[in-house]
Amino acid sequence: MQSSGHMRENLQGSLFMVVAMAGFAVNDAIVKSVGNTLNLGQTLMLRGLFASVLIFGLARLFGHWRSPRILLHPRILLRTLGEMIATACFVTAIFNMPIGNATAILQALPLALTAAAALFLREPVGWRRLAAIVIGFAGVMIIIRPGMEGFTIHSVLVLIAVGGCIIRDLTTRTLPREIPGLMITLTTSLAVALMGAAIALSEAWNPIGAVEWGKLAAASLFLIVGYYFVISAMRVGDIGFVSPFRYTILIFAMIAGFFVFGERPDLLTLLGSAIIVATGVYTLYRERVVHRQSITPPPNRS
Repeated sequence: MQSSGHMRENLQGSLFMVVAMAGFAVNDAIVKSVGNTLNLGQTLMLRGLFASVLIFGLARLFGHWRSPRILLHPRILLRTLGEMIATACFVTAIFNMPIGNATAILQALPLALTAAAALFLREPVGWRRLAAIVIGFAGVMIIIRPGMEGFTIHSVLVLIAVGGCIIRDLTTRTLPREIPGLMITLTTSLAVALMGAAIALSEAWNPIGAVEWGKLAAASLFLIVGYYFVISAMRVGDIGFVSPFRYTILIFAMIAGFFVFGERPDLLTLLGSAIIVATGVYTLYRERVVHRQSITPPPNRS
């Protein structure tokens, strides 16, 4: 039997995931726009530092600041390790293989995460939810249409990145509720900034103008939105329900590409987007049906 509170958590989690994907997509578009003038390492480092300062200020402002010792919680450290593994492996992969292929492999995350949640967290995953994830994945494939260039060592790196994401998200699910999301977000931001600093040591440092500083500051704002709401999404609702809404990042990326870079989607891209939206709408519809059935008393057969 499904309670109203459980349904509300699922709907809230799906909304959080959509907001997170929108934040990540806008952040990616801004970072892409500075890619011709700044190197990867300095971009990740400076954006991460901007974000960390802002997160610290928000945590103090809203009373979410806790002792820095909380960042040494074993599960937070494990989550941070997963984030760093995912970022390092995926960035290395896209430097050495077509980004469409890498993105295609990474979109296996909702399927893998749902399976992992069922296996390790004992979350129920009905066939309808699983079907929605698989159909949504088909929509993803239609949009990105990865090439057939073989499965290389860099493809393996993307699979390792998926594993890092699973560690990150499952650990987020098990974190004590008393640890504020902003503190978890701060840990993630600092970790990525440190990774960017490590990468920057092997790159030339390019000059940064006022426009680039402004873009990095804006990117950090949307990065915070992505980090915070993906953490929030993983802490409420069923992972099998929330996961399909990760696919919406491709739709937001397509919108950003159209308005920022003048990229016009073709018919197959629009078809894939429609499939993704349809799976999301169906998932929400099924949640309402299940909830309605759970509160409707059985017919009197006397």
